[in-house]
Amino acid sequence: MTVREYHRTKELLVLSPSESNKRLAQRIQVIAWAQKGMTCPEIVQISGYSRRSIQGWVAAYNAGGIEGLRDKPRPGRNPLLARENQARLCRRIDAGASSGRASFGGNDIRQILKDEFGVLYTLDGVYKLLHRLGYSCLMPRPQHEKADPASQEAFKKTSKKH
Repeated sequence: MTVREYHRTKELLVLSPSESNKRLAQRIQVIAWAQKGMTCPEIVQISGYSRRSIQGWVAAYNAGGIEGLRDKPRPGRNPLLARENQARLCRRIDAGASSGRASFGGNDIRQILKDEFGVLYTLDGVYKLLHRLGYSCLMPRPQHEKADPASQEAFKKTSKKH
């Protein structure tokens, strides 16, 4: 394998352990071994990585140096609910909570998404969406409107502990 010498082998061997990104550190280590003159089968034996991965990393290093070894962004699939509508959904949920509605269940949110935003989510998808938006499925313990906090505290102090 031919490796361009962007960095000396010693520099790579020092840089590898100091790199905070472990995947990048391992790739730098592989490049250092290849630059030392080790063959691909020898590096496979030592590292446990596949031949194709090692060859790909060497090619990426030859094309762009250490920056070529970094992971590329992976944007993923577009969400069903557009980003601008996510903010609208948050306002809708917060307004419902402040208008006397104590909480929404997953099916309630699912119906709102269908009726007001025109998107269909599974119940599991609704919970994942709410989690991404910073909501929790935890609910406060209900309290009776006639509860007396002072007498509750007095009861806690005088009751027998188990």
